[in-house]
Amino acid sequence: MMKQQLQVMLTLQDEINTVVNENWRAQNFAWYRAIWVESAELLDHYGWKWWKKQQPEIDQVKLELVDIWHFGLSLELQQGSPEKVAETMLGEIEKGLRAPGDFRENLESFTLNTLASKQFDLGGFAQLLADVAMPFAELYQRYVGKNVLNRFRQDNGYKEGTYIKNWAGREDNEHLAEITGQLDPSAADYSGQVYCSLQERYREIALA
Repeated sequence: MMKQQLQVMLTLQDEINTVVNENWRAQNFAWYRAIWVESAELLDHYGWKWWKKQQPEIDQVKLELVDIWHFGLSLELQQGSPEKVAETMLGEIEKGLRAPGDFRENLESFTLNTLASKQFDLGGFAQLLADVAMPFAELYQRYVGKNVLNRFRQDNGYKEGTYIKNWAGREDNEHLAEITGQLDPSAADYSGQVYCSLQERYREIALA
């Protein structure tokens, strides 16, 4: 199941990158830099200021981890096809169960490794998932939802500035969360179901 889900996510990432730039692999975009910046935002949501009371905003933390996963998948795809890359990634993810640790220190190690190698520290990322009790199945569900929403935005005029982000007073992210909560993420056509549901709701509400 995990290998299949990895292939689905890698394929979706390849597709959205191609929509943005059909020659994206040849561009050598600095995906590692995007991970670095997202990691700083992630730390802000988790909390690090010792001079004020802070509680981790876990839902926002998970959203930032999903954003980092997008960039990580893009880096991995530089090495080959989704099928080939999924095999390599699966081995790293399955390297034993990781016990939760110090999220801040592990995030710093992950970021340092990413900057030093300019590659995706998959083992370090798996540790961060463990630190916030985010199972792979949840990563898959959240990633597919966000990826499909990104694709949906592109298909409906996001780049041209004609896309309507607020539907009847609610952001599209809120509608996405509602839709994904009603669907079965284990379905083979899960991403297609999410897209069709977004499209139907967009036409009924935003374009009404």
